[in-house]
Amino acid sequence: MNERAFIKMHGLGNDFVVIDARREPFVLDERRARAITDRRTGVGCDQLIVMEPPRLPEAEIFMRIRNADGGEVEACGNGTRCVAALVMAEGDGAHCTVETLAGLLEADAAGAGRVAVDMGEARLDWCEIPLTREMDTLHLDLSQGGLSDPVAVNMGNPHAVFFVEDAEAVALDTLGPALEHDPLFPERANIGVAQLTGTDRLRLRVWERGVGVTRACGTGACAAAVGAHRRGLTGRRVEVVLDGGPLSLEWRDNGHVIMTGPVATAFTGTLNGALLS
Repeated sequence: MNERAFIKMHGLGNDFVVIDARREPFVLDERRARAITDRRTGVGCDQLIVMEPPRLPEAEIFMRIRNADGGEVEACGNGTRCVAALVMAEGDGAHCTVETLAGLLEADAAGAGRVAVDMGEARLDWCEIPLTREMDTLHLDLSQGGLSDPVAVNMGNPHAVFFVEDAEAVALDTLGPALEHDPLFPERANIGVAQLTGTDRLRLRVWERGVGVTRACGTGACAAAVGAHRRGLTGRRVEVVLDGGPLSLEWRDNGHVIMTGPVATAFTGTLNGALLS
């Protein structure tokens, strides 16, 4: 394999290299993923996404995701919106079912370049996060560098959200790595710091496991919205403002979280043999 086409996409600056492997398989291991996602010697992105034929008849596409460190993850909200937008554009449709390791995700065109995705049910039990020991997920016994008392939510991947007075003042690039790898999280965790900035409005910054601080994190925004409502800080409809811009979240009565936001294509290109060997 000497060359392979790719699409560079992003959702609010959370960026992806997307490779279509529906007709020609693409072997994606940790080493190859790290080479492609490297921002100095590769294309550079937060996550590498491979579009594969679906396993389940209900789905139009299977989405495989690797973080920048090469590790495979179950779900990615912004990535799901990007992939769904591509598939919907192919068929000139307004709906797409995306299969992931976290299950089936339903996506709908929302107008003006925006896509809404049903991210599934927020999982709240300690063993669903998962945690290494039984604990109230509304008030985790976890602290680091002035951060304490987070809410834990699993949105297809584990999140701990700290509610703070000033999200901008938190040294997330320093505290994130230690919290991600805390022994409480057997599968590591994404770490968010959220600030209530208005009625049903949050400012959120996220340290993504295996990536670092990102401009946007869809599942992190879902987790923050769920955590804020559980704490009595907001209603079920919340605007979450990330470094890259706002996402609209709704935690419905049936437990499902709907995330709506923009998608964009930055450029297309070709991977050469140096990145594929």
